[in-house]
Amino acid sequence: MQATIPSRVIIGRVLPRSTSWTIALTIGFALLTAAAAQVRIPLPFTPVPITGQTFAVLLSGAALGATWGGASQVLYGLLGAVGLPFYAGGESGWEVVTGATGGYLVGFVLAAFVVGSLAERHQDRTIAGSVPAFLTGTLVIYAVGVPWLYYAADSITTGEAALAAGFIPFIAGDLIKIVLAGLLLPAAWKVSNQ
Repeated sequence: MQATIPSRVIIGRVLPRSTSWTIALTIGFALLTAAAAQVRIPLPFTPVPITGQTFAVLLSGAALGATWGGASQVLYGLLGAVGLPFYAGGESGWEVVTGATGGYLVGFVLAAFVVGSLAERHQDRTIAGSVPAFLTGTLVIYAVGVPWLYYAADSITTGEAALAAGFIPFIAGDLIKIVLAGLLLPAAWKVSNQ
């Protein structure tokens, strides 16, 4: 197995593609996700807070590619599960992983992988390609997180309630994150190709 970041993604283009750099960047994106989780706005009607995590997740996939972007999110999840205060609001532990918001953590891994796969196919080179790629990654997070919330949260008793608690309040913020990431990656590609 090759332990380098492919040159088809932005980090592979601008930084050395060695095993040590790949591991360091994978750890770095796990830590970035943990830092973004601390930007937290609790909502009184849902166990799911507003955080900056999805932005870090999308960037990890686009910057590192499918395998290493996904690995960064696996590492993030594992570090929080073993007790480091990496989840939203400094939470940690297995009870968070298996609790109401655990599906979003699983969705992070899948979203980073999907966005990374799309980035490896050059979907992050233009705004017209990157915005749909990041939208797809965001929808992957919700495709896992919302059903998990429905089954794991005692206060959520219907599918409509799960959408109202785990998806609808986050649409506007996620659209902003998608547009920001969609502008950032094509700009980075433009700079790196000069």
